[in-house]
Amino acid sequence: MKKITNTEKNIAKMEKRKLKLESGVISEHYPEIASIFIKIKNSYGKKNPITIARDFRFLPDSHAYFNLECLNKNCADGGFDMTKVIVSMVKNRKLSKEGELLCHGTNLPPDHSHIFYKITIHYNKNK
Repeated sequence: MKKITNTEKNIAKMEKRKLKLESGVISEHYPEIASIFIKIKNSYGKKNPITIARDFRFLPDSHAYFNLECLNKNCADGGFDMTKVIVSMVKNRKLSKEGELLCHGTNLPPDHSHIFYKITIHYNKNK
């Protein structure tokens, strides 16, 4: 396992910030959405795994960027891209979905971190 330098971490943060800004806002892409809630339980570490519950709330003026960060500090280019799940839900006008995702990071074993998620979408009544 390669240790990630602070410079590499800062470059990755700047790239993610740029992608987030370029993603636009939810109301531009999905005017029918009033809000999106994502509840996750994130587990990482092989020995004595650590589990952390996190909640995310996206409103119409939130960025349409649904890549949640991996909490493992040695993870490079990782995270959990929820975009495909959310796009599919909106396309099929689903209200909720549950599932599991593995981190797609490149610096650690493929099973170093995973999440169980529940996504709930509230749609505008008039759209």
